[in-house]
Amino acid sequence: MAEMSHECLVETQFGARANAYAESSVHAKGDDLSALTQMAQDYPHGRVLDLGCGGGHVSFHAATHVREVVAYDLSSDMLGVVAELARRRQIENLRTQKGCVEKLPFGDQTFDLVLSRYSAHHWRDLGAGLREAGRVLKCGGRAGFVDVISPGPALLDSFLQTLELLRDPSHVRDYSRAEWEMALASSGFECERTQRFRVSLKFAEWIERMRTPPIQAQAIRALQQAISSDIRDYFEIAPDGSFTIDVVLFVTRKQELPTASSG
Repeated sequence: MAEMSHECLVETQFGARANAYAESSVHAKGDDLSALTQMAQDYPHGRVLDLGCGGGHVSFHAATHVREVVAYDLSSDMLGVVAELARRRQIENLRTQKGCVEKLPFGDQTFDLVLSRYSAHHWRDLGAGLREAGRVLKCGGRAGFVDVISPGPALLDSFLQTLELLRDPSHVRDYSRAEWEMALASSGFECERTQRFRVSLKFAEWIERMRTPPIQAQAIRALQQAISSDIRDYFEIAPDGSFTIDVVLFVTRKQELPTASSG
């Protein structure tokens, strides 16, 4: 088997599925997407960075309210789909940029707002990605991060991570709320508020969107049928394999640098 870096694996996994994510109803709507869009409305003259833009849904919604949006992603194919959809929708203040989150090709304090949705659980290094987001964000600027989160307890956490990895080998980790809050604080972000959502996933669509091989899809179904009632009840696992996950929005602000005192 040929060796492949994590970044190449992510690009391989999502490049061939770019259109599926652009058309995904789970990604194209949701209260969390509305909340990120509302954040953008506060920056009519601002520059916005959409980290791990995927199918471009955050970028498209934000672009109607701000001066400029940079849709940033590791997948060239995904960015091609975003650029084409922006052209069709006559969105002229959106541009795409390729790269990884751990090393952003932007200058310090370049953006007024950083947004990211359903991307961080694929990052090689959450802390490095957050520190880079803070670096390119203006002092006092805001950032909104949305992602699937781990429920926390090991019993539930192990089940969730196993499902995610079986479906998509580029999965790194769904972090808990506590892990997120610690990572944000150590990266220079002050958490203003959080908002929790329960998101239902239809099993067949969830599997098809990632084109999970049948043997891995079967392993997921076998695991769902073998686990305890505690896990089954928490994730609301239905007879067809559909289930519910926790998603959290972290609304943050980059901490102001301390002002030197005069003596």
